Amino acid sequence: MMIAVGVVATALLAVGALLAVVRMERGPSMLDRTVAFDVLTTALVGAIAVEAALSRRTESVPILVVLSMVGFVGSVTIARFAAVEPPKRERQDEEGPAQTASTDDVRKDTP
Repeated sequence: MMIAVGVVATALLAVGALLAVVRMERGPSMLDRTVAFDVLTTALVGAIAVEAALSRRTESVPILVVLSMVGFVGSVTIARFAAVEPPKRERQDEEGPAQTASTDDVRKDTP
């Protein structure tokens, strides 16, 4: 019974990974490719977890943790750089009145 569940899980993960690779190649935007990369990483983590469960080995757990962290950090990094920030004036209006002098305005020759 356990082997049948493993085969079904592996087949579903393989289909998901294949569809993610197709989306990575065809994706019209960088965010589409990022989501596909995240899905591919998740499918890979799932496949390693299925293999570890079928073989009853715990040596794969550090690999799962590291791969999950790499996928998370990569997705967050790309999302951070792809985020659109509002213009500076709108952001100042939301934060309150703008400061009159910034550190760039202070003369460097004053003691």
